[in-house]
Amino acid sequence: MSDQPQISHATVDDGTARLTWTSDLTDRGWQAAVDVVRRQVAAALTDHERVEVKVAVDDAEAQRIATWSGLRREGVQRGRTGDVVVYARLVDDLPVHEPGGFRSLLNSFLPRKRGIAQMLVRDDTAGPDGPRVLMCNLTYKTDWDLPGGVIEVGESPRLGVSREVEEELSLDIAAGELVLTDWLPPWGGWDDAICLVFDGGVHPAAIADQVVPQAREITTAAFLTLDEVEERAADFTARRVRAALASLAGTGPAYTESGR
Repeated sequence: MSDQPQISHATVDDGTARLTWTSDLTDRGWQAAVDVVRRQVAAALTDHERVEVKVAVDDAEAQRIATWSGLRREGVQRGRTGDVVVYARLVDDLPVHEPGGFRSLLNSFLPRKRGIAQMLVRDDTAGPDGPRVLMCNLTYKTDWDLPGGVIEVGESPRLGVSREVEEELSLDIAAGELVLTDWLPPWGGWDDAICLVFDGGVHPAAIADQVVPQAREITTAAFLTLDEVEERAADFTARRVRAALASLAGTGPAYTESGR
């Protein structure tokens, strides 16, 4: 019996090969394992357009080998018997030794944070307790929130928040300066995220009458006092609103974590 680790590829679909290897692949060291997998990837791509490997989500060593063998992480495939991480390389991917190829490899597995952009819109009826702030009652949760939403891939946060406000409320408001950067810790099934709050300016209170809520996401929108925000919004949202107003006034920090 050969003392070499067993690694092979097999055609699983038209133009696609899948790698498999035995657990003793790393017996001769991590770098040796990477070299073996690289050679197998190159061999598979001589007569396939794509080569892939599926690695258990809890097998950090195999994931590291797949990555440094030039396979890009594509995502997690869920299954009844266990989830796997899919890594793959296409025949026309840039070589990893080229700057563009190496950046693409890194981009496939480095952490990515969800980006949220919100707009701080006030009306012109500020009282002794401060301005009223435009808030939205959302269909998918009971508490109120600032208008805005998740930034799309490749989208400018400043343009994205104006797009969200137009789509959700039918209001055409250009985003001003960045007022607050607020880190949101994991919550309610969401991973952590970065929330960017932009200045939406001061407007006549009657602008609320022009709101046409997007029925799928927004029930209603209204200008609320800070006390009303405290009553209707989640505690971290209320903190974010107060922090954004303080930053705008120059009396608070421009960066917070969960509004603190």
